[in-house]
Amino acid sequence: MKPITYYSTNNTGERVNFETALLKGMASHYGLYMMAKDDIPTIATHSIADMKSMSYAQIAYEVLYPFLGSEIPEIKLKALLEEAYRQNTIPTRVQHVTGNTYIMWLTQGPTYSFKDYAARFFARALNYFLGERGLRRAVVVATSGDTGGAVADALYGLDNIDNVVFFPKGSISEGQRRQMTTLGDNIYAFEVNGDFDVCQSLAKKILGDQPFSEEVFGDRERFTSANSISIGRLLPQAVYPFFAYSRIAEKGEEIVASVPSGNFGDMMGTVIARQMGLPVSRIICGVNENTEFPEFLESGQYIVRPSIKSPSSAMIVSHPSNLARLIDFYGGHMFDERDPATGQVIKPGIIDSMPDLDAMRRDIFSVGISNLQHYETMKEVFERYGVILDPHGAVGWRTLKIFLKGQHDQPAVVYETADPGKFPIDVEKATGVIPELPPGMKRQAGLKERIYSIEHEPEYSTEGLKLCDPQVEEAKRKIEEIFKEQVIHDG
Repeated sequence: MKPITYYSTNNTGERVNFETALLKGMASHYGLYMMAKDDIPTIATHSIADMKSMSYAQIAYEVLYPFLGSEIPEIKLKALLEEAYRQNTIPTRVQHVTGNTYIMWLTQGPTYSFKDYAARFFARALNYFLGERGLRRAVVVATSGDTGGAVADALYGLDNIDNVVFFPKGSISEGQRRQMTTLGDNIYAFEVNGDFDVCQSLAKKILGDQPFSEEVFGDRERFTSANSISIGRLLPQAVYPFFAYSRIAEKGEEIVASVPSGNFGDMMGTVIARQMGLPVSRIICGVNENTEFPEFLESGQYIVRPSIKSPSSAMIVSHPSNLARLIDFYGGHMFDERDPATGQVIKPGIIDSMPDLDAMRRDIFSVGISNLQHYETMKEVFERYGVILDPHGAVGWRTLKIFLKGQHDQPAVVYETADPGKFPIDVEKATGVIPELPPGMKRQAGLKERIYSIEHEPEYSTEGLKLCDPQVEEAKRKIEEIFKEQVIHDG
């Protein structure tokens, strides 16, 4: 089996294997690890047809083995995936709704979000490699809603891993917050004054600060990432398009995949699945009122603006991290201009080499859904089909409806990414029905929270909120205090 190497989107001269990319988290020069388009393995048509009779874990093995078979022994990879995707822990359901339109419910895992799928693989793969090397890592993650809870739950209690998670204060639901703050043990949740982009900038700053890591842990490589910027989060997101296809399509039939998109991990995973040979005729990239990407597809100009609040809270992202990977996939280059001395982002999303826009437009359709349309869509789908969507699924449904011009005549699947019970206020506002809170969240509602706060305010600019140096220093000081006892114990 030919080993696949990964390079930095900002330094193609860097070449590493999956294990190294997973452990490092961030690639050199603040880039993201990516594989060359021509190196992406393909899966034969007959192998895709055989997936009809397979479980989710078995399909995951077929999709991921070509990437990982040279680094994880076959028997261990199978065991890892079977444990990550136990049917009784994370069931996956594809529901027929109307015509040729289906919903894939990626909502029944431990934290009731699609992010459980990538997080559970990431945690077990990381734990496997750390165990082989006798190492420990601190996973640093920023969240706009569901990522933090999914990653925290997946990492909770693992012997070789700690988790530091940053979330925007007041911008996520109480249930989402409690999925991070009630675990304790090796999970350290920080509320940050600012939006998701500030949290993401803070995570990247900590991840890139090797002198700080050396100072606190005596290990320059202690920090790694579990955000969408981690290749260990991206690859497993190529699995569920294959699962959806196996449940709704006949051999060789093309489908449309409608992907509600925030940080673009799901969408990029679907791009990879398509490149692997999955018959996807069009990828629908639905966003909320943060419409930088659909405007770029239309005009060729990428302009980052302050993020706009939306009912689809996990998608309040004005500058998606994985967009750099998408630009790279289509032959271009995007980077964030940084202060050479501090590493602070001065200007985000600079494209110095344009991708093949014509090819991108042929493959991807993207449109923004207004806040009002979120509620209209939830109401319509509930009243017409008896299906309760969450706000993110509503974006996927509405975008597909726009693409199909209201005709459900092509095989199509909408990714439903979070249990509606996580958004009771929005669902009730739209439908008049209060969705039931998922059982695990009912239990967490009564548990004690442990929250660390970054109290300094971010900078305010015409481009939106920006991370400031005092926030970084406050975070570093509190992280050092948290791990002081652990370092002494490890020493």
